[in-house]
Amino acid sequence: MKQETFHDKLKLKMDDYTHFVYALTRKFPKEEIYGVTSQLRRSYLSVILNYIEGYARKRDKVHKNFLEISYGSLKESKYLLNFSLKEKYLTKVEYLEVVKIAEEIGAMLWGIVRKLK
Repeated sequence: MKQETFHDKLKLKMDDYTHFVYALTRKFPKEEIYGVTSQLRRSYLSVILNYIEGYARKRDKVHKNFLEISYGSLKESKYLLNFSLKEKYLTKVEYLEVVKIAEEIGAMLWGIVRKLK
């Protein structure tokens, strides 16, 4: 049986985050479909997509750049989640649960970035 790597764990956590936020945005007001909903969906998808693309790169500087973009998108999505909480698109429980996952992802991502310096 294959040992789960750090990369596998991080990718799985990012995938969980992506599906969780997607499910949350399904409940957002219809008038936000081209606003917060669209922007939030782009930002959290960018987290995992940039991570995957960066992981596939062989040069450390290029890999690091994609990781930093992924981290920036994570920060953007966290702001939008906070905005959504304040607008009452999310409950406090939903917000705390999704932000916990985002914080774990952020710590893991930043750990990789630090190692590549």
